Amino acid sequence: MSNDISLNSKLFAKQIMKIIISIKPEYAFRIFDGSKRFEFRKTMFANEIKTALIYATMPLGKVMGEFEVKNIIVENPANLWEMTKKYAGVDRKSFDEYFYNRKSAVAIEIGSVCEYKLPLELHEIQHGLRAPQSFSYLK
Repeated sequence: MSNDISLNSKLFAKQIMKIIISIKPEYAFRIFDGSKRFEFRKTMFANEIKTALIYATMPLGKVMGEFEVKNIIVENPANLWEMTKKYAGVDRKSFDEYFYNRKSAVAIEIGSVCEYKLPLELHEIQHGLRAPQSFSYLK
């Protein structure tokens, strides 16, 4: 009987995943210097995320490092701004434009950060990996 319960709980458990996330270079550098401790997204992840690789978009086009996902906050944009503004790494105008007409907003709270000494090409992470529009799950 206990085997049935553990099997069922495994079926409904969310997978713990690693993602690669596209971030503008200016924001990536703010993550590395500690002035940006939240990364914003318009939609929630389907799976639990523990680690996010930072893909700095063009003109860099490289995987610059990674961070631990400390927490995910889903709130209405006004409340989320109040909760995150000190370490948002963006100004209020940019935040409001990004979440314009949205009822909910997502903040990824950034934990420990590792900047790679040598940035990586996408193919060094995973064969056939392409730059994600927002984020992609890694295998």
